[in-house]
Amino acid sequence: MTQQEIYSQSITAIFKIGIGPSSSHTIGPMDACVRFCKLLQEQQVLEQVARVQVILHGSLALTGKGHLTDLACVVGLSGVCAKEVSVSQRQEILQKAIQEHTLHLAKTKNISFNLEEDILFESEALSLHENGMEVCAFNSKQDLLLKEIYYSTGGGFIYTEEELKHKTTNSTKPKHNAFDFSSAKELMELCEKHRTHIAGIVDMHESALFGQNYARTYCLEIYKAMLECYKNGVSSQEKQLPGYIGMARLAPKVYTRLNKHPSQADPLAMVDYATLYARAVSEENACGHKVVTAPTNGACGVVPAVLLYCHHHIKPLETEQIVDFLLTCAAVGYLYKKNASLSGAEAGCQAEVGTASSMAAAGFAFVMGGNVRQVLSAAEIAMEHHLGLTCDPVGGLVQIPCIERNVVGTIKAISSARLALEDGYQAKVSLDDVISTMYEVGKALDSKYKETSLGGLATHVHIPKC
Repeated sequence: MTQQEIYSQSITAIFKIGIGPSSSHTIGPMDACVRFCKLLQEQQVLEQVARVQVILHGSLALTGKGHLTDLACVVGLSGVCAKEVSVSQRQEILQKAIQEHTLHLAKTKNISFNLEEDILFESEALSLHENGMEVCAFNSKQDLLLKEIYYSTGGGFIYTEEELKHKTTNSTKPKHNAFDFSSAKELMELCEKHRTHIAGIVDMHESALFGQNYARTYCLEIYKAMLECYKNGVSSQEKQLPGYIGMARLAPKVYTRLNKHPSQADPLAMVDYATLYARAVSEENACGHKVVTAPTNGACGVVPAVLLYCHHHIKPLETEQIVDFLLTCAAVGYLYKKNASLSGAEAGCQAEVGTASSMAAAGFAFVMGGNVRQVLSAAEIAMEHHLGLTCDPVGGLVQIPCIERNVVGTIKAISSARLALEDGYQAKVSLDDVISTMYEVGKALDSKYKETSLGGLATHVHIPKC
């Protein structure tokens, strides 16, 4: 298998360190352009390139400006991936490209560049997914040297056209990994067979792909990034989020208020703290700063918020428990990625915040002592009450209603886990059933409610542009 094929089978890859505001519209296109740079080098045509052009299709075009997709492509064509790029480095690349009309292609050579002519928006979607893009390279005579089509399928996952066709047609082939699973039923059977919990299966799965202790080392890196993102979110001196909406940064104010007047005795304290944790992370994402895709950027606040709430207000978690929380979350996210979608453009916000809430509910149920059945029930309950959730960002920005949905998704996750852990609770709907239902509902949603900003709140909330 190629490295790309191995990585596509990873469960923990549901978590990615990158930048905001969107995993599918910012991280995905950026990393697709990085892949194109590597392809130019592999095909030994890089030195002949005089011009590159990106054509964004479907949802990538319709909400691309609000998600900074065009700017992400510029950074990617410079050979810098989402995990590596810093805010200052991004600004330096964009200044050179936009003001000086020069692109340092693949970190290797300078070529002429015009943002308006070289990054194009085409609202018509390509055939395989709502988030498609064409990347082309030309020589000095404007002859086409190389062209590749990429699809950003949600959560920062990128496939070429051939890879996505291969993924679809080979979805029923035998598994190469003895610890792989395609359903919650199979996951439960693996847990029973190996007498371990869900986190243990994920650990063994990743070890088979990447070597011993890979998953645990990776999850510690993810946790540190989540924690840093939260701390940056509550300590920010910025008063407003970027964009014409003019939304205020709320998390620093909530943090200051709760530090001065802790509301632990308040019966509604959980709401305050869920708001604090989820908003702090989501506001960092809206600003285009470093976040962890969990499973998407638009839903990045839910998993860390539930983890922080448990750690600070229920019981302090040991390092091993934090890792197991994240591994459990990853397993549930993997099931949605494999059997449904993580893309708001394909299945609505139920695929983003709904999946995040389902993941977080599973992780919370586990660290609270839930068995495998209870953990999967918690995940099912959380998604059941997100079914039909549309993706209709105002102005194409990951702000309204996205940030508040992270707060509500956090509360639903906690409530779902508590319900699943109740003595005598008997699930009547399986996680596998709710995942397939979510995908069916998502496909049936009108396209104007799926990250196009052509319907819903996006067209009923009118905020004048300055």
